[in-house]
Amino acid sequence: MPGMKYRDIWQALSTTYEEGEAKAIARTLIEDGFGLSLADALCGGLERLGPEDAERLNQSVSRLQDGEPVQYVTGVACFLSRRFAVGPSCLIPRPETEELCHWVMDYFCQKQPSRLLDIGTGSGCIAISLALAFEGCRVDAWDISAEALSVASQNADRLGAKVDFSRKDVLREPFNYHGTERDEAWDVIVSNPPYICQKERAGMEPNVLDHEPSLALFVPDEKPLLFYDAIIHLASRTLMPGGSLFFELNPLYAEELRAAMQNGGFGDVEIRCDQFGSQRFARGTLNAI
Repeated sequence: MPGMKYRDIWQALSTTYEEGEAKAIARTLIEDGFGLSLADALCGGLERLGPEDAERLNQSVSRLQDGEPVQYVTGVACFLSRRFAVGPSCLIPRPETEELCHWVMDYFCQKQPSRLLDIGTGSGCIAISLALAFEGCRVDAWDISAEALSVASQNADRLGAKVDFSRKDVLREPFNYHGTERDEAWDVIVSNPPYICQKERAGMEPNVLDHEPSLALFVPDEKPLLFYDAIIHLASRTLMPGGSLFFELNPLYAEELRAAMQNGGFGDVEIRCDQFGSQRFARGTLNAI
């Protein structure tokens, strides 16, 4: 499509998306993918693209028409007003996860933690955002995916955040922490683990199912708290007494998670709703030994 204009882009996308969403996606594409403002595009900026960029624009529109998320097409997602590189190896950061970070930051506004762990870091958005918020805090981040860790490490370098990334599988790693051997303990553990059951697939958007990594999304129907149970077990042995455990969660299993945290040695368990009114977050304090 030679000489493509902003109108051409959103009209091409309107066969896949509602008009308002098509316009928003078109704007994100030209801003994040080509560094042009909407005003630039309306004043002929797209028509002045060189041959290579013009071809890349055509290919980008085709990918979007096929339902690929715009963040993967541009390689960029915004999180807490920062630009994070993203790719198909990691989930696209969600506004709900921004709320989780805000809760952690607000909770420690008087006295910041000295050591923090993010489990299932993906693009690194949680770990990096908290490392930048808590100057001087040592931040560790784990993920099972080497590809995701590569993306996260690049994000940390570009944003100037000091995070120690490690490839670990919280379900299989032989963590050997015993009794009071807590010289490497954390003050806070944060996680947004896989929490969508297979039975929920039918209600999900095709662009998520077809493009975002299943490894970071789904758990078996018979084990909805698979990762939570493992993380609670780990946290009960590695958090300092009085340390905090924060989760993003599946609203369908909020009360089950509350019970699991309480049974795992956590008190003062609180469930919070997201901006849409769904029970989405949990926090608990490790009881003293």
